[in-house]
Amino acid sequence: MYIKEVVFGICGGLGLFIYGIQLMGGSLQKAAGNKLRKILRSLTINPVAATIFGAVVTALIQSSSATTVLAIGFVNAGLMTLNQTMGIIFGANIGTTVTSQIIAFKLTDYALPILAIGFAMNFFCKKKSWKDMGEFLLGFGILFLGLSIMTSVVKPFAQNPAIREAFIRYSSNTFLGLAMGFIVTAILQSSSATTGIVIALATVNLITLDGAIPIILGCNIGTCVTALLASIGTSINAKRTAWGHVFFNIIGSVLFVIFLQPFKFLVIHTSTDLVRQCANAHTLFNLIAAFLFLPFTNIYVKFIKKIIVSKEETELEYISTYLENHLLATPAVAVEAATKETIRTLKLTKKMITDAMNGFFEKDSKYLKKIDEQENAVDTKRLNITNYLVELMQGELSDDVSRKIPAMVHVINDIERIGDHAVNLKALTAQRNELNLNFSQEAIDEIRTTYQELIQMLDVTIEALRANDIEKASIIINKENTINRMRDEFKAHHISRLENGNCNVLSGVIFIDYLANFEKIGDHLTNVGQAIMEGLQWA
Repeated sequence: MYIKEVVFGICGGLGLFIYGIQLMGGSLQKAAGNKLRKILRSLTINPVAATIFGAVVTALIQSSSATTVLAIGFVNAGLMTLNQTMGIIFGANIGTTVTSQIIAFKLTDYALPILAIGFAMNFFCKKKSWKDMGEFLLGFGILFLGLSIMTSVVKPFAQNPAIREAFIRYSSNTFLGLAMGFIVTAILQSSSATTGIVIALATVNLITLDGAIPIILGCNIGTCVTALLASIGTSINAKRTAWGHVFFNIIGSVLFVIFLQPFKFLVIHTSTDLVRQCANAHTLFNLIAAFLFLPFTNIYVKFIKKIIVSKEETELEYISTYLENHLLATPAVAVEAATKETIRTLKLTKKMITDAMNGFFEKDSKYLKKIDEQENAVDTKRLNITNYLVELMQGELSDDVSRKIPAMVHVINDIERIGDHAVNLKALTAQRNELNLNFSQEAIDEIRTTYQELIQMLDVTIEALRANDIEKASIIINKENTINRMRDEFKAHHISRLENGNCNVLSGVIFIDYLANFEKIGDHLTNVGQAIMEGLQWA
């Protein structure tokens, strides 16, 4: 009967412990999630800034795995560079040690009062920030309640000399400890949970510092499993981010195993309390490892790139890569990812237009081969972006994000229509080339002039979208007026050429159709500019 109580006590206590960590992290992430966009923008390629960011975010959401998965999502969505994510990973390992430091304060006696306060705040308070703080305290109390249960069920083992001797003997095996830390963390998906178990054992003297340190080193490797799983199906740099996490922890653990005795000597001198020593060992390992790697971040990134190679470094331009599901938890960042994917779609339509017109100017239909395929890709990307935004709308959104999503949907629809007009231009060029129709030099110059104005308008639109720039958006609208004026002026010239016999009727029809499609593309770009001015600005 007692064995059953021990098993249920450990499993139940561990479940509460892990749930408490998740509840704490989830509440803080909800409270600060939309601010991540601004924090992210403040990051530079400075690895120190990225490390601080990683440590702070992980301390908030209580999971280095979650931060690493977030970093993978950022780099896969093109929001961060590989160098920046390495700094975040270094910092994530530091931030996750906050949990063990909190646990070491031995607040188990206050678990129930903390739970009561957290429940009251979450249940009775109307203000969202207070409700989130109440949820945080609920998680905090549940964490210590779980730890209290685990400690209470293993405490009797400490009274049995045989069991105590067995624990101490086996836990002192360095490689067995590493393996144990790795396996338990890989299963629980939380190094904090593994450290919590170690601290529970240390509380009742069932484990020594010699046994605790290898398990703590092993749990840092085990936490990498989540990142590797999250990198499946992502871009090459996202995979490199995940493996960067793995190699960082493996190399760090190997170094500390080599210098285990000096490290143990350092830990012993941080405190006389075994529980605090275990927490400090966790913190010191990650701090020292980060400081060792930081000066060599660029070299480390080059190493990762050499180890994790891709047969095709550059993915096909029309494959959606920015729509990262991991970012849906932070809506403001997810909107930016959707914006980046939208910009890539607009760039693809620009290429379609350029190829269609190069085929006209050079009388070479080789430029037209991929346009139909690219148009299908634009349609697919529009559907993917729209679905992504619709899924984002299912969650809790700020006013800013709620306002931007409908505008984004209109923008991607206009871009899809630009793709349709690019196909029209391709069809006109194909007809001209197949029939070998002649155009006067004046007509060619007028088509080229209008086309160049349109390309400038496209470039300004891309920049306006990227920077959310109202001034550039107003330039888009001015350029539409220029294109409309050119259309009217050049149509009049065309009629004059027809009257003078300088242009045949079929060539004239194609000429007018080119101008009409240019003008329609300009209309859709103007719609994008108006969306930037009216709906896409952050408050």
